[in-house]
Amino acid sequence: MAANLDNKEDILLLVHRIPYPPNKGDKIRSYHILKHLARSHRVHLATFVDDADDWQHVPLVEKLCASSHFARLNPKLARVRSLGALLANRSLSLDYYRDGGLRDWVAAAMREHGIGRILVFSSAMAQYADDYPRAHRVVDFVDVDSEKWREYAENKPWPASLLYRHEAKQLLRYERHVAASSAASLFVSAPEAALFAGLAPESAARIGYFNNGVDTAYFSPEHAHASPYAAGERAIVFTGAMDYWPNVDAARWFTAEALPRVQQACPGVRFYIVGARPSAAVQALARPDSVIVTGTVPDVRPYLAHAELSVAPLRVARGIQNKVLEAMAMAKACVVSPQALEGIDAAPGSELLLADGAAAFADTVISQLRAGDPAIGAAARARVLARYSWQTNLASIEAQLCN
Repeated sequence: MAANLDNKEDILLLVHRIPYPPNKGDKIRSYHILKHLARSHRVHLATFVDDADDWQHVPLVEKLCASSHFARLNPKLARVRSLGALLANRSLSLDYYRDGGLRDWVAAAMREHGIGRILVFSSAMAQYADDYPRAHRVVDFVDVDSEKWREYAENKPWPASLLYRHEAKQLLRYERHVAASSAASLFVSAPEAALFAGLAPESAARIGYFNNGVDTAYFSPEHAHASPYAAGERAIVFTGAMDYWPNVDAARWFTAEALPRVQQACPGVRFYIVGARPSAAVQALARPDSVIVTGTVPDVRPYLAHAELSVAPLRVARGIQNKVLEAMAMAKACVVSPQALEGIDAAPGSELLLADGAAAFADTVISQLRAGDPAIGAAARARVLARYSWQTNLASIEAQLCN
């Protein structure tokens, strides 16, 4: 069943991963974009499914679309296939998401529906819009992905650093091409937009941003959740996809550099690492008396609701951290690194807690555990309610797409 299609303009939406479920990491933004556009447009969606569990969501997504195409993507095979880009001096990301069937479906949709407007979500999907220069194209880069690869190169040993440096260079070249041929290039925050404007000055006049939002009815302290923790347990929680390298690095760093100091000062504290697909490096952190690695959980909210505080000790980060906004929406005090704070409009000290370096991070956590200020959580939720509304923030992308 498709959405109500009466008197609606056709739009092609290109997304690198199926935009569902709406509370899952990098799918949150794309889901809300799809849902918002479907209210007033006929959306033709082309996307990939890279997780077998996500096929169950296809019927739900189809209901929002006039037509749709879901291409199967095997991450392991795609990684191997993308290595050919090294010899061809191309971006590995483009080859990773290259699919002939999806390209053919896009061509048929563009022809059959006379589509004149295209919204691209993530730079790698822009390759499917390159054949339609006359279409009004807007790209939601979200983050500057090439900068992410550059940071990886600086933090990884050789030969991985060489591979990441190649990807940073080639992807930036393609990002600049995409921006130069698009009506607008949008990012998740003002700092991210400013960063790209410096890297692509020829397109600076058409670079902007719109913030993520938070479903504050879903992430609300008013819901009752059974505690996942033992009676009397003092829990610190870190949430996110635990196969994503910045999250893996953050979990390892906090466990090694800050947690021992915290547990010495506050015996009995346990660090909960909550997130899907924990890597081997994350699983190796598990200790029954100090570090719990949960893996996939059906609902992250009970872990946030009953934790004493949330932490985001990221050392490498791009864009806005949804994990921080969600904790704030739950009225939970959150200790963040400068990298995790970037792009979030919140006041350190009153709406969240900022700490730079292992000693400062540990001491800030200790202070909150010993004598936490309950006003911080309430102020955090108030900030999210005032600043991070999906309806308000998405109005800007529709204005760019339909001007």
